Amino acid sequence: MRVHLISPRSPVTVITKREKAIQFSRLSLTTVAAQFPIDTDIHIINDSLDEINFNDTPDMVGITCITSTAPRAYEIADRYREKGVPVILGGIHPTAMPQEAAKHADAVVMGEAEATMPQLLQDFHAGKLQQFYRATERPNLIHLPLPRKELLFGNRYYREMDMVQTTRGCPFACDFCSVSDFFGRTYRTRPIEEVVREVKLLKNRTILFFVDDNIAAHPTYAKQLFTALLPLKIRWFGQASIAIAQNKELLKLAAKSGCKGLFIGFETLSDFNLQQVHKKVNLAFDFQEGIKKIHDSGIGIIGAFIFGFDGDNEGVFENTVQFIEQNRIELASFSILTPLPGTRLYEQFNSQGRIFDRNWEKYTCGEVVFKPALLTVDQLQEGYYWARKHISTYGSIAKRTMYLNKIALLSIPVNLVMRKASRASLKNIKARKDHEKKR
Repeated sequence: MRVHLISPRSPVTVITKREKAIQFSRLSLTTVAAQFPIDTDIHIINDSLDEINFNDTPDMVGITCITSTAPRAYEIADRYREKGVPVILGGIHPTAMPQEAAKHADAVVMGEAEATMPQLLQDFHAGKLQQFYRATERPNLIHLPLPRKELLFGNRYYREMDMVQTTRGCPFACDFCSVSDFFGRTYRTRPIEEVVREVKLLKNRTILFFVDDNIAAHPTYAKQLFTALLPLKIRWFGQASIAIAQNKELLKLAAKSGCKGLFIGFETLSDFNLQQVHKKVNLAFDFQEGIKKIHDSGIGIIGAFIFGFDGDNEGVFENTVQFIEQNRIELASFSILTPLPGTRLYEQFNSQGRIFDRNWEKYTCGEVVFKPALLTVDQLQEGYYWARKHISTYGSIAKRTMYLNKIALLSIPVNLVMRKASRASLKNIKARKDHEKKR
């Protein structure tokens, strides 16, 4: 059996100084590949790097997509189906919009692959493929088959970083986040000995990224995990809530186990905004105090902020950038609030008639697709541009890294790469918007 598993390219181009795509060995398709019998001839295609040969017709094509890559996914699917190749669509967007996805697929997988692929493959071989596959229960994370990373073309990916998952889900249910819809409001953990075994087997152990949405959401499990990582002497990054700053023992263990940085969703400096989108966990913490505690432990911060909440006015952009620089947050990520299908935010804005654009290619979290409350569409878009440009200036990088400890030194080259990538993606977005205006 020959299978092509495809990841569609993003509508936003991100480039390095050599003008090549920044690509990591993502886990989605390698995890799906692990559900097939080992003798299956599987070819993983990254549409950002590989040219798709539509004249090569395998027995099955599987495509995963998020909302912004859905149009390209549908285009690929339609071309294969014209040649009689069965197409399976899965991922976050098809899970949220299965009826839409079904127009372009022979079968739509909703949710996690481990829960549905065995039945799908059985039906496929029997010639009885169903239109929809949705599991009634969340898969157990014990004895999961390891992602088939050997199927990736390693020389075309960022080779210094590898990815591992230790948990799935998030106990919080923020209105703008699609994690709870996809994984359910659950928090499931893998056996620690299996995580350690996987880490030991990795070829690229220079830096690891734990892809969990919140690696410290279960403090007892996190402590056991960090303790088990100590002998491996690795360097790693992950995602966590600011709440980790309140657990001194957990923070110390994370640092000792090799944690060099945490991606933290601050989202907004406004308590009103946090309450509106039900991210109340952040209300309980003093951001400045939390940042200091994390820095004092020797861990850097990648701070995530969103513009466009109902409480945001024209001052939100400058205030947010000032906060980042004053607190020396090493790396900053900005997004425009986006009502992604499957989220409560989408349901709310849709019922209020505030969504004015459903071209999914614009749902990159970098373009305004809804009517803001206190800002015009142009003010929100231009404010986002300004914040991204300002934070990537040499002056801002210097302010955030001038104390030159180990964390800051590690973040400087990443800041410079992000400077190039930010400018390239902004140029891409603006060019597309200018083209639309001319049309």
